[in-house]
Amino acid sequence: MVDLTLSAEQEMLRETARAFAANEIRPAVEAVERKQASAVAVARDLVKKGAGLGFLSLLVPEAYGGLGRPCIDMALLCEELAIGDLGVAADLFSLTATMTQLVAMGGTDEQKRKFLGPIGRGESVILSGALSEPSIAGSDLFFPGGDPAIGVRTQARLQGDRYLLQGAKSAFVTNAGVADWYFVLARTDLTRPLAETLTIFAVPAGAPGLSFSQNTELIGWEATHHAQLFLDSVEVPVEHRIGEEGGAMRLFGSCSYMPVCLAACFVGHSRAAFEYAKHYAQERQSWGAPLIRHQAVALKLSDMFAQTHLARLGVWDAAIAADADPFAAATLKAPLAKTAAVDAAIHNAQKAVEILGAYGITREYRAGRMLTDAWVGYACDFTRDMLRLGMVPFV
Repeated sequence: MVDLTLSAEQEMLRETARAFAANEIRPAVEAVERKQASAVAVARDLVKKGAGLGFLSLLVPEAYGGLGRPCIDMALLCEELAIGDLGVAADLFSLTATMTQLVAMGGTDEQKRKFLGPIGRGESVILSGALSEPSIAGSDLFFPGGDPAIGVRTQARLQGDRYLLQGAKSAFVTNAGVADWYFVLARTDLTRPLAETLTIFAVPAGAPGLSFSQNTELIGWEATHHAQLFLDSVEVPVEHRIGEEGGAMRLFGSCSYMPVCLAACFVGHSRAAFEYAKHYAQERQSWGAPLIRHQAVALKLSDMFAQTHLARLGVWDAAIAADADPFAAATLKAPLAKTAAVDAAIHNAQKAVEILGAYGITREYRAGRMLTDAWVGYACDFTRDMLRLGMVPFV
């Protein structure tokens, strides 16, 4: 039996997140957009408040102080937070909360206490994934072939009880400059295939040799932070290596929480665009009637609702699989969910611009910013084309 009915606890989680999005995230992001507040200060304040509500500890196992909830609950949370702002939901909450699973699945008990304990206790922690590199195609990040010349070039050389990390990460390192910890992908041997050497290292903010470029300006996501990251002989103790040497691909492959919950953020953005356009169509008059009574507008809104609903079903399916069948989730369902959710977000934001007419292209209204925010999703965490190609062998 398939039952998509949410529990009372899940409904309460959605209500809490919905209120937080409206009362905390939306006003804070608007202040950043008006240049009335610092994006860095806003990020830290929102994370502190959200951590206090359990948003970051939702997936942390109960043994380490967290709530130990399934992926579907995090997906529900992310959709609601993205109503307030897509970038904040994706970068500050979804990424931090889901990256805890890399430690939960691949870390030692000592690492779990160190990295998960503070988050489980409700402390304000921001995580970052330093994965892609400036001169390497994003599709090479997890190259499965045997040519050692292809893939990540950041190197980790073992010297005694520590590694020396040397290299650079692309201008799109999420939360660069504001994170407390950076989970860096590096290779322990550049002469061997990527799949045998790619390893995850936890690097603390402020580590000697760790530095950043200026913030990368995206076409949207104004309250978020992305920059290039540089590693100049950064020393990382062996106990900060997450999993075994060469185990990064297997670890990422067993954890589909990140793409699933990112997809949920785009479902939220899709819904936000629909609700924004619907409200405008109910208030704006044309030929003596609200716009929503005109067939052309009503059809757009119906399509927007359908796009959101179908994308949500894909995310829920992937979220359930993330716990029940991680292989199917990672290889097929998570890429499908992310592709569909981003498509829905772009479609709905575009229709919102159309419904608002001339106001849709003004900065006074949100529709135009919603469209640029949605377009960020086309390229983040692999392009739509790469995700679809990766699905083919498993269809």
